[in-house]
Amino acid sequence: MAKFSLSLQGLGQSLPLVSDRSLLDALEATGCEAVKVGCRRGGCGLCKVHILTGQYRSRKMSRAHISSEEEAQGYVLACRVYPESDLCIQADLKSEEFTPA
Repeated sequence: MAKFSLSLQGLGQSLPLVSDRSLLDALEATGCEAVKVGCRRGGCGLCKVHILTGQYRSRKMSRAHISSEEEAQGYVLACRVYPESDLCIQADLKSEEFTPA
């Protein structure tokens, strides 16, 4: 199990990631509410994020929520993505809303 970190662009803070947990699981484990939670299986699209930098592997995602073009630009469903390096995602939060446990 490899360990990495997650940065939320513009917030200057990071969260721990491990290779065997999804990005959504990692966010929830720290209490960060940067991403909405839905079905947890890639079907609802609520946990859509934009990965700006880093390597990851992804499981099957609903094309109704992530088109091939979006996926090529780094848009993914956080419940279906597993880190393979440090990641940086776009966050639309104020820094006081970033509350890791």
